[in-house]
Amino acid sequence: MNVWLWHVHGSWTTAFVQGHHEYFVPVTPDRGPEGRGRARTWDWPASVHEVPAATARDVPVDVVVMQRPEELRHGVNDWLGRRPGIDVPAVYVEHNTPQGRVDDMRHPAADRADVVVAHVTQFNALFWDTGRAPTTVIEHGIVDPGHRYTGELARAAVVMNDPQRRGRVVGADLLGRFGSACPLDVYGMRSELVCGLGDLPQDEMHTQMARRRVYLHPFRWTSLGLSLIEAMHLGLPVVALGTTAVPEAVPAEAGVVSTDIDELSVALRTFVAEPDWSRTTGAAARDYALGAFGLDRFLDDWDLLLEEVAR
Repeated sequence: MNVWLWHVHGSWTTAFVQGHHEYFVPVTPDRGPEGRGRARTWDWPASVHEVPAATARDVPVDVVVMQRPEELRHGVNDWLGRRPGIDVPAVYVEHNTPQGRVDDMRHPAADRADVVVAHVTQFNALFWDTGRAPTTVIEHGIVDPGHRYTGELARAAVVMNDPQRRGRVVGADLLGRFGSACPLDVYGMRSELVCGLGDLPQDEMHTQMARRRVYLHPFRWTSLGLSLIEAMHLGLPVVALGTTAVPEAVPAEAGVVSTDIDELSVALRTFVAEPDWSRTTGAAARDYALGAFGLDRFLDDWDLLLEEVAR
């Protein structure tokens, strides 16, 4: 099957393109948001093809996978000359939690009977109002980075993209309080503007995360971050705010989940002070993540949906 999609979320797309289909991603000269092309800091297979605007309409697309409102409104038509859900089968992947008042959380594809909305968490499916649009939930799966945990550094790893702009949403304002419990190393795009180490290639970031004693997930209102799932796969114990989908993703044996900042701070200090407990808890986190967020289940779920939509 020929699948058209934009390179929007690097970690999610890295898992998605591991399937047995051919994947076509737009590329623009500046490699901006409308055409990033192939990833440069993730490892993608040869089945992912960059397509410039000049040849996009020649691609025999079987299904389009959209991830942003602008793709639904005009992006597919601009690039392919086809209307999503009408001229070409279409799925809208909803990565994000809705914003605003609960009564106003209307999805961009609401009431579109010709577009399937695929949520990445049950929490998102509960909160988004999609009206009559058909919906499903395909929870995350990732390429297993391997059990790399050493915990040799008595510090906490945090992954937080663009914390200055995203602020309270990602818990950037909480870093000072958590930093009083133990030293923090913050990774991610533009994280160096706050207190971090900046963006690294994914493989190197995973290695560096696994050297830290514990993983901290301070996000208030985002969908289930893939960095959390990656940390669990790496074998790190987790300390996380108990919001959105996190309580269902992190069992008690894998770490500490709470909305009490003081309780989470105590957990950080304890993990840092007790390497054996950290190692045991991290191993349990990895075992759980391999079962709940494995790549094979993720790809199987997507194969079933793509085949159904493209019929």
